[in-house]
Amino acid sequence: MAIDIPDIKRVLIGKPFPTSQEIHERLDKVRALAVFASDPISSNAYATEAIMSVIIVLGSGALRMTLPLAMGVATLVLMVIFSYIQTILHYPDGGGAYTVAKDNLGKFPSLLAGGALLTDYILTVSVSVSAGVRALTSAVPEAFDYRVAIALLAIALITWVNLRGVRESGTIFALPTYAFVGGVLLTIVIGMARYVGLFGLSPLPTFENSVPATSSLVGFAYIWLLLRAFAGGCTALTGIEAISNGVKAFQPPESHNAAKTMVAMGAIAMSLFVGITFLSTRMHLVPLEHGESILSQMTRQITGGGIIYYWVQIFTALILFLAANTGYQDFPRLSSFLAKDGFLPRWMQNRGDRLVYSSGILVLAVISAIIVVVFQADEIAMLPLYALGVMLSFTLSQAGMSRLMSKVGQLKPGETGQTDNTEIHHERTWRWKKALNTVGAITTGIVFIILLATKFIDGAWIVALAIPLLVFMFNTIHKHYEKVACTLSTEAFSEEELMDVANVAIVPIADVHRGTLRALQYARLIATDVRAVCVATTSEVHERIERRWARFPKLTSGIKLVIIDYDYRDILSPLVDYVDRVNRLEFDDQLVTIVIPEFVPEDNMANVLHNQTANILRRELRNREDVIVIDVPYHIPAVIEENGNGVKRPSSTPQPTP
Repeated sequence: MAIDIPDIKRVLIGKPFPTSQEIHERLDKVRALAVFASDPISSNAYATEAIMSVIIVLGSGALRMTLPLAMGVATLVLMVIFSYIQTILHYPDGGGAYTVAKDNLGKFPSLLAGGALLTDYILTVSVSVSAGVRALTSAVPEAFDYRVAIALLAIALITWVNLRGVRESGTIFALPTYAFVGGVLLTIVIGMARYVGLFGLSPLPTFENSVPATSSLVGFAYIWLLLRAFAGGCTALTGIEAISNGVKAFQPPESHNAAKTMVAMGAIAMSLFVGITFLSTRMHLVPLEHGESILSQMTRQITGGGIIYYWVQIFTALILFLAANTGYQDFPRLSSFLAKDGFLPRWMQNRGDRLVYSSGILVLAVISAIIVVVFQADEIAMLPLYALGVMLSFTLSQAGMSRLMSKVGQLKPGETGQTDNTEIHHERTWRWKKALNTVGAITTGIVFIILLATKFIDGAWIVALAIPLLVFMFNTIHKHYEKVACTLSTEAFSEEELMDVANVAIVPIADVHRGTLRALQYARLIATDVRAVCVATTSEVHERIERRWARFPKLTSGIKLVIIDYDYRDILSPLVDYVDRVNRLEFDDQLVTIVIPEFVPEDNMANVLHNQTANILRRELRNREDVIVIDVPYHIPAVIEENGNGVKRPSSTPQPTP
């Protein structure tokens, strides 16, 4: 029995939602935190370790610098969060750094922001699922050899969940997100209680794992290493901008709910980050290459490896997998903004059956899966690529907000104004908001330079090359759409510009059968000069065509049969030459119609057996602007009957749908 693809789609994706139901698919703050904040929250599973992995080359004694560096990262996070709260309130339609830069800095900075964020969202998926695989293999080392397959399976599952709709994905992702936060916070509370000696708990275990320095650095080299470590910790900032891109996914009032969610996200993420860093440095934990993660070591030593440990490990793996959902939410949304402005294919702004940007989701899944395969699901190898794009977008966003505050400051009290994308009004606090955004832009700009310089040879050069290439692609697509719009414009249109349609229809045929007879019948309806053209490569073919043509005098009456005798096997060249000759000599400056018979098999897989010559001919003729190509399909039935004389013919009885 044939498989009905639409039925499979309904089972996997669910029934279509009407557009009017869009408001009911919006997210409340609880679901939205799980959907948009899973990336910055989950980054706590590896941000501390990213700092330690750099400075460990100076020996285990140098790990005491981890906490000061982490506090610097936390301060930067708070600055960025404040800036994005302002972005959310001023740009309630979403778009984040791309919209802010477009509105205040111009086209090129906005495309830089768009390219940087798209790169970051792709890496969010690849890094998150790879980090999830590492958390899983830390608990189950036997699964390490299957890490790539596990990562690809995770991408497939997350893609499927997101194709089912935003609200449904929020419900599914809420449990792992809050379970991870609860488990790690409980571990931190127990660890702090043991550290200060509360409730009679045993003291916090410490380890004197002496790791010798592999190099001795002083002066600039030492500062350079600390900058590299700080840059590694900046992975904690990834995903912060996600809420500002997806403001329209929130329930009304959208901007206020999004701003509150941003505050909650910052408080949770930084509490986890500082807590993990403080305890792991006080316990003198050491990062292990391709071994147990810092979070796993800390949790096991604090909780004794019981139920809390496995709780944290299980939900660490889950949230790291599901942190990819931040990319799945924002890559399609940002792509839709770019597509709306003509910088990406228009189809990327279309929403699917479940009111999600299905095309963007599928594009993201394919690209991120390729990256996972290339890097063999090693998130540590991908981290140098990770924070570069997001830091560039932070810089552009905050610079744009600083410019916006200057516009706000030019208004008088009670006065309102309008930029290209938002309405503004005078704000008494515009000066310190501008100052904070300016400081934030300078700070993140410096961090971007640090990341680029310190991570360049480790792989950041890939992102540094990819972003300009994306900007070039955006501009190329935009120029194409501008050219199409100019060509189709009716502003200076005159009816005399339209070409006349020639009263001729050419029907290429390979034989005389039901399909070609139907095409000829149709051609007679649109033209009085109908020509059936056949290329005969042998005299036998020539004779057979004439003989079969003569069998249907009524159907072929008034139609000219043109048989082109050709001594080579390439039958397309004489057909195209004939069309060009008729077009140029008989109907110059007129539209000539070509009617092509086409088989439509019952089984789509059988298409490869038919119409290949017709497909090539169709592509060749469509390169000519004064040729119209019309397909006349003939459907091959599912059942063939045989009469009493042994003659087979298509069944005239309707067949039930399988």
